Amino acid sequence: MPHATLAHPPHWLTASQLHPAPTAAVRDWLFNEDSLTRRLTALSADGFSVTPLQEGWQHLRSDECSALGVASGSQGWVREVYLRGHGQPWVFARSVAARSALEGSGLALDQLGSRSLGELLFSDRAFDRGELQVCRYPAQWLPPEAYSERLWARRSCFSRGALGVLVAEVFLPAFWQAAETDTP
Repeated sequence: MPHATLAHPPHWLTASQLHPAPTAAVRDWLFNEDSLTRRLTALSADGFSVTPLQEGWQHLRSDECSALGVASGSQGWVREVYLRGHGQPWVFARSVAARSALEGSGLALDQLGSRSLGELLFSDRAFDRGELQVCRYPAQWLPPEAYSERLWARRSCFSRGALGVLVAEVFLPAFWQAAETDTP
């Protein structure tokens, strides 16, 4: 789904830049560096699944180009999925990689299907994870059925040589209910 260009794109912030800080429980989910897939699998008592929404070559958003260190307007592979607990969408995830770095990298993002990209990235020791950043995700960038203002999102870049895979994860209201954390 094409994404609207925003007059005021979100400011992605590190833990030290985030003021005021959210509650400890929210911070734990936003800044925990373990695999989110594994944490959601545990939270759902193995009721975890991935539902692909769309994937393909697109022009990347300006914030994505900047994070990946590629020219504005670059084309890349975009994959959007729901990470579900017991069939309920808990997290909207958007993963992108610049075409210039992805082609010839040996990483077949187009073959993941309903498998978790996070599990793949965490199982390949060649990938280094960059610093986690968070923001309040623009509602216009969410799928229509998940449209909601001011949802917490986090992102980090997984790098292997010249290849960078930027993974953004938006925590949906049903997730916070399942995690028994007050909706932030």
